[in-house]
Amino acid sequence: MTQFSSDNPARAHRFSLANDGSGLEELSGWRAYPRVQQPTWPDEQELATVFDALRAAPPLVFAGEVDVLRSRIAAAASGEAFLLAGGDCAETFADATADRISAKIRTILQMAAVLTYGASVPVVKMGRMAGQYAKPRSSDEETRDGITLPTYRGDAVNSFEFTQESRRPDPQRLWRMYTTSAHTLNLLRAFTGGGFADLREVHSWNRGFAATPAYKRFERLAEEIDKAIRFMDAIGADFDALKVVEFYSSHEALLLDYEEALARIDSRTGEVYGCSGHFLWIGERTRQLDGAHVDFMSRLRNPIGVKLGPTATVDDALALIDRLDPDREPGRLTFVTRMGADRIRDRLPALVEGVRDAGARVAWMTDPMHGNTITSSNGYKTRRFDAILDEVVGFFEVHRELGTVPAGLHMELTGDDVTEVLGGTDHIDEAALEKRYETLVDPRLNHQQSLELAFLVAEMIAATSPSRPS
Repeated sequence: MTQFSSDNPARAHRFSLANDGSGLEELSGWRAYPRVQQPTWPDEQELATVFDALRAAPPLVFAGEVDVLRSRIAAAASGEAFLLAGGDCAETFADATADRISAKIRTILQMAAVLTYGASVPVVKMGRMAGQYAKPRSSDEETRDGITLPTYRGDAVNSFEFTQESRRPDPQRLWRMYTTSAHTLNLLRAFTGGGFADLREVHSWNRGFAATPAYKRFERLAEEIDKAIRFMDAIGADFDALKVVEFYSSHEALLLDYEEALARIDSRTGEVYGCSGHFLWIGERTRQLDGAHVDFMSRLRNPIGVKLGPTATVDDALALIDRLDPDREPGRLTFVTRMGADRIRDRLPALVEGVRDAGARVAWMTDPMHGNTITSSNGYKTRRFDAILDEVVGFFEVHRELGTVPAGLHMELTGDDVTEVLGGTDHIDEAALEKRYETLVDPRLNHQQSLELAFLVAEMIAATSPSRPS
């Protein structure tokens, strides 16, 4: 894998600043570029005060962790692992409780166990957690009953309640985003390093969940894992690798004031890391080549993602690669496609072929959620489980036909038994949406639907594995 070296002037210029911490001001170069999806903060002095506090605060993640993740994504891009990312559409401060966080972690761990055991492939586990507090919106304002207020942009910016005071962008929320993310990461590290994620506890991951068909199928898989572990124990195998797991945090790097404030310089090398999360991505609405988000992210050493929707062209993809990954470094860049089930088989092949033929080494993930959003007849923003499954199937079909690697799955999900996505073996219909529709932005898969999807993906990975590069 290509590594940073001081004799590469281009990379040194892009990623390195002075070791003494001076020079972070260079990261503010994004301010000279067109900015989209940024709040209009009413008090710039208050924003500056919060920015300074964040700049002085400890990092949320560390350079060494980020470097390991980059190598893991490189493995996924070459077919030697599979990247699984999941979590809330938009985290909320109120839901950052131990129970809610542990339920999401358990769901991702269960999905990873299904994928690992069913497809015999290592799974890189990543949560849309500890930073996913802001969302891009289609309009700056919202009107209800003749009253127009700023749009809700996530708890990092304002509150969901439809009042003038609640919808006022508040810079103090950036500080709360930081502290809540720190609490979430503390829990995440405790859960995944303190025995909660031990594969020998695989049965306990189902506790608290309803006895659904997906639950029962997972129980059968857990029994098979138990049998394998008992065999390993009988022959004296080392269980250290089963006790803890690597679990990484990710979010859309949307609020650039926050991201800049949490950038840090690695004292070992002088490289610049975005220390708000391990993996940061640029959204479909903010991937403009001449825009602030692409400029800022080009300066960070993190592995980064870019969402590509159905309007993305080969020229768009290649230009983004040139800007964000000019050295073609494995693990550096991930393209997360969000096409829609009805368009993925038509739109994705040209992108994958164009990138492949250009010699780029990106990881391809599918986000089957955002291209399949509909409004139900009773007024709920929702998605159909069958459409989500179909987009995932289409993603694998395209890569199988082209001989390329389907490297990962990017999901909006929760560990709770919400009713936000239509369908699944629990047969959620439009009337059921009214029972437990809890999301403030986009609908999420519940625990059962997440497991159903994992079993399907495991079968598809296993089916494509003979053509995966060695």
